[in-house]
Amino acid sequence: MTTTVIDVDGVRMRYGATEVLHDVTFQVAAGETVALLGPNGAGKTTTIEILEGFRQRTAGRVAVLGADPMRGGDAWRARVGVVLQSWRDHAKWRVGELLAHLAGYYPRPWPVDALLAAVGLTDQAGQKIRTLSGGQRRRLDVAIGVVGRPDVLFLDEPTAGFDPVARREFHDLVTGLDTTVLLTTHDLDEAERLADRIVILDGGRVVADGTAAELARAIVGADEVRWRRGDERLRRSTSDSTAFVRDLLTDPDVVELEVHRASLEQTYLALVHRAETTGATA
Repeated sequence: MTTTVIDVDGVRMRYGATEVLHDVTFQVAAGETVALLGPNGAGKTTTIEILEGFRQRTAGRVAVLGADPMRGGDAWRARVGVVLQSWRDHAKWRVGELLAHLAGYYPRPWPVDALLAAVGLTDQAGQKIRTLSGGQRRRLDVAIGVVGRPDVLFLDEPTAGFDPVARREFHDLVTGLDTTVLLTTHDLDEAERLADRIVILDGGRVVADGTAAELARAIVGADEVRWRRGDERLRRSTSDSTAFVRDLLTDPDVVELEVHRASLEQTYLALVHRAETTGATA
């Protein structure tokens, strides 16, 4: 039986006369990685802050690990990991010393040596934090977020400012973590790579919830099949590319066969454009 780790039901948030979240509802299961996407101002940061217990919602119900985040005590907090976009830089600390110090606040922390190995910082254990590269500092951010072996981890724009190599290394690190993850990101390739499921917010409302493949089928619909027959290059949009390709393969003259499925970026842009159009005409 699947355990629900994050349960958001009918959450509303109002700042003065402005309502920034409207009946937001979604769930995250144990061990699942979910990406919370949306344009600037969609309500992602507010939602994450409510789930972390840093902001009080106006209405609705929220449970993280079975508790209301605003009432979670020390025992609950020890089970929650948070990796912010930035944190106060303890530049004079050495990497291993800082992790050992923080581990002392948790009942069942990672052993420091094992944690350093898990995040790829074993060779930097004795370095002062100010000497780390940007990618190494972000790895340290994750180490700080998971030092207490959290059952749920919140990642807010985890690879902002990363170069491609550092981004790929970070992705490998996150996929190797054995925990439930909720992340926000503007990097749609990152969301498609890391997330089991995508929740899209727009205008403070959940406008889509599903796997990248499910959303592509629902929003974009057709795959595009391309092939060459002799000197003729052909293409066809189809909702059943598997059956279409099976038929094409019976023709020995068909070469250079390709199937292009809608990317998360195409799906996201189509969905947000549709939401904007609907809102404009409402």
